[in-house]
Amino acid sequence: MTDSLVEYGSRRVIITITAIFCALLEIVDSTIVNVALNDMKGNLGATLSEVGWVITAYAIGNVIIVPMTSWLSAQFGRRNYFAASIMIFTICSFLCGNADGIWQLVFFRFLQGLGGGALLVTSQTIITESYPPEKRSMAQAIYGLGVIIGPTLGPPLGGYIVEHYTWPYIFYINLPIGAIAALLTMQFVRSPKYAEKKSASEIDWAGIILLAVSVGSLQYVLERGQEDDWFSSSTITTLVVTTVLGFFFFIWRELTAKNPIVELRVLKNGNLRVGTILSFILGMGLYGSTFIIPLYTQSLLQWTAQQSGALMIPAALTTAFMMPIIGKMLQKGAKQQVLVAIGMLVFFMYSLWGYLILTPDTSKDAFFWMLILRGLGMGLLFIPITALSLSTLKGQQIGQGASFTGMMRQLGGSFGIALITTFMARQNVVHRSALVSHITTDNPAVQQRVLGMQHNYMAKGMTPDVALQSAHKTLDFMVTKQAALLSYMDVFLYIGLMFLICIPFVLMVKAKKSAPVDMSEAMH
Repeated sequence: MTDSLVEYGSRRVIITITAIFCALLEIVDSTIVNVALNDMKGNLGATLSEVGWVITAYAIGNVIIVPMTSWLSAQFGRRNYFAASIMIFTICSFLCGNADGIWQLVFFRFLQGLGGGALLVTSQTIITESYPPEKRSMAQAIYGLGVIIGPTLGPPLGGYIVEHYTWPYIFYINLPIGAIAALLTMQFVRSPKYAEKKSASEIDWAGIILLAVSVGSLQYVLERGQEDDWFSSSTITTLVVTTVLGFFFFIWRELTAKNPIVELRVLKNGNLRVGTILSFILGMGLYGSTFIIPLYTQSLLQWTAQQSGALMIPAALTTAFMMPIIGKMLQKGAKQQVLVAIGMLVFFMYSLWGYLILTPDTSKDAFFWMLILRGLGMGLLFIPITALSLSTLKGQQIGQGASFTGMMRQLGGSFGIALITTFMARQNVVHRSALVSHITTDNPAVQQRVLGMQHNYMAKGMTPDVALQSAHKTLDFMVTKQAALLSYMDVFLYIGLMFLICIPFVLMVKAKKSAPVDMSEAMH
């Protein structure tokens, strides 16, 4: 890619701000909904599993479009494609807020996801190409801020809106930002000169269909598997088979097609292969820990959405502070593998800390330093993994390689959340039966506890039999809470161990002599 796209002065500032806002719109929107699901459920008369589709549909739309973005930019011109994506995203936000039935909302969320996938990927390319090569690590740091802070901003913002307004406003909030971003894009963003466009007959339609079917099926399986009890559901079984066959034929098609929609040959590059796997693990850690902490604080500690969202802010600020420092270190020639290995060690320490401090009533202060550590780990992982993935690619390959790392980060997140929910449901049963086995009627300590609680309830004016029932219920509630707590502890421990195991493999990666990385079109 030539440097003709490098911008200077106020023009570069405007382009950078526009691109970051678009990336933030996309990412905040993927997590802001989590807090409002309960209100939507009541408002639209939906079941819990139906309302879960509001998140699933968006993720499926996202994952389908990300690998195709590089190709679509070339087809329509980057500026036009980016502006169109912003418009689709903004219009669908309005339609989501106006939806009067759950399936209508799900359909508009899917379309919103198709628009949103491009925002994330293209905004990065635009930022990177607006900076001269020697400042590109800095450009990555600026972009990385949005990607790391975005998931953290969603829940507190969503919590605030739901508490003070109604749920459609979490979609309406996108309208003014989207409109301004679209106007600024048309005015300031430039498209690079691409090779000639493909005519309709040359387009790899089979590749597009196979990609959409296989990625869509995989995302469905990951998001809904635990709820539908995996392979006991015929839908899940059918879709797993569809995913496997779909990917098999997709890979075969892309390796033999004249104009493939996704250039798989770029994966011959060893560093990119390692980077793709690391991006997947990073996605698991980033989205998994963003998912689990609010869940724990809201369900076990009974915090409000706003409180648990606010808890995550110091960690995000730490990452924000780290990003430019890491960018500078890479420019000075620090080894990417070493930084990634340190990041993984820090993330392991954070997980272990979480494992040690979780109790049925952990205080807010106990989380502070542990989450600062998470922020530090994320900062050390994000840019170096990108730099490592793309360090030995040239020209157009950079955009293609970046699509892979972007898609794998997204899929890693979905895998992580699916694994965590399934694992916790299984562990819950295991811990519950282990705890119940200790609670026997002939155990004097148990008898004493029940008797004590019964007297307590009787003192509040209950009859002896109702008081005894209430005592048993309370005991059951305590066991359930304890089992849930032990499951959360397990999740922290295993996520930490996964990162720890990866460290030796990261250190074995060969990188080029530590020359400063040209991150052009990076992590696109």
